[in-house]
Amino acid sequence: MTAFDEVSDWITRRLPDLLTEHKVVGAAVAVLADGRVVEAAAGSANLRAGIPATTDTLFQIGSVTKIWTTTLIMRLVDEGLVELDASVVKYLPEFRTAEPDTSARVTVRQLLSHTSGFEGDVFKDTGPGDDAVARFIAEILPSVAQTLPPGVMFSYNNAGFCVLGRIVEVVRGTTWSAAIHGEIAGPLGIRVATGPGEAILHRAAVGHIEPEPDAAPEVAAVWGLPASNGPAGAMLSTSARELLAFARMHLDGGVTPHGTRLLSEESVLRTRVPEAEIPRRSLLPGRLGLGWHLYDLPGGEVIGHDGNTIGQSAFMRLVPGKGIAVVLLTNGGDAVGLYRKIFGRVLGELAGMELPPPLVRPEKPVPVANVERYTGSYESSLQRFDVTAADGRLWMETTIGPDLADLSPAPPRRELLHVEDDLFVGVTGDDDQGMPLVFVESTADGRAAYLHNHRANPRVA
Repeated sequence: MTAFDEVSDWITRRLPDLLTEHKVVGAAVAVLADGRVVEAAAGSANLRAGIPATTDTLFQIGSVTKIWTTTLIMRLVDEGLVELDASVVKYLPEFRTAEPDTSARVTVRQLLSHTSGFEGDVFKDTGPGDDAVARFIAEILPSVAQTLPPGVMFSYNNAGFCVLGRIVEVVRGTTWSAAIHGEIAGPLGIRVATGPGEAILHRAAVGHIEPEPDAAPEVAAVWGLPASNGPAGAMLSTSARELLAFARMHLDGGVTPHGTRLLSEESVLRTRVPEAEIPRRSLLPGRLGLGWHLYDLPGGEVIGHDGNTIGQSAFMRLVPGKGIAVVLLTNGGDAVGLYRKIFGRVLGELAGMELPPPLVRPEKPVPVANVERYTGSYESSLQRFDVTAADGRLWMETTIGPDLADLSPAPPRRELLHVEDDLFVGVTGDDDQGMPLVFVESTADGRAAYLHNHRANPRVA
């Protein structure tokens, strides 16, 4: 029995038990190695309706969508219609943030590498129509804060990919949704849904959330995020097998199984070149390419992206040097735990790679010498963090911003345990694993200027 056969047998046999172990409602997995594919599904696509998850079920892929939008942009680069280092205003004269002089310097490359510096988590609803992205750029972005100068620091930016989607629309003279269908899904021969009107024509999963810790999962109140955020990952849905076909195109140098070239090999490789460093995390990587996350794993190059919507999570990893790709789609529960179990086994056996351990509660937390550096309030439109000190210990209260407050359960209060330098792990109760947090830069009086949790949240108090 080959290593692939062993992995295939393990996935199909163990997936239902793994879902139970991690309290995941439904999931689908697909793996490519040695030119062979295995797929499996288990659990429920919709608990309320009693619909089982199958290998044909379409799950939302969340921010994995950003690689699809990146692909559309790089096709424009291949055709000489877009330049990576050109200012965004060259293609969208109406583009501006609350600091127009600063945002006028933002380039296409900076949007792709999350270094544009403006507020990135803006989920305003501009309606379900074909003009949703255009209205987002024209009506919403002008009031969005520019929290960093362009090109200074990585800060995850959903809104930046909405801008990229609008560039596709303007240059192509179509909608982002039509471009996804016509330029990617069609040539690959795969099914995708870019909104609820398309998803309902298929067996589509719905998200599930826990209304409070340890409660039974419930169907989420809404199916997707606003259409204004489509190019960033609001609603794009597909099956694990069909997402794997998209990944395989990137592994094959931009060519479909039918021989159609979607991207030049030069552009495929260019997207994997490091563009920005990411402050230390556990689940997330240390560098960012154009769209792709570049994962720091021993044993070779690994690229990928994760995605989260309301109650749904997606994970995709590619090992270009070995022709391996792995996809996991879920709709509620401990998706990260399931990811670690499946990807750890698959990448270990097929690629000889080991996932880095998660950041856990330190046995002996390092004393915090200067609590005043960290205490205070840090805020973005997505969330506010209030860090306080009591008896030499640091605590963090999190408040979800108004755009998502009604859709997400209230985060628990966390104790911040010092790991090293400005790295902390936020833990609750007796949980061993926690939330990695890095305090970066300094104000004039030596206090941390930003709390970085993949977003650079500026100090406001």
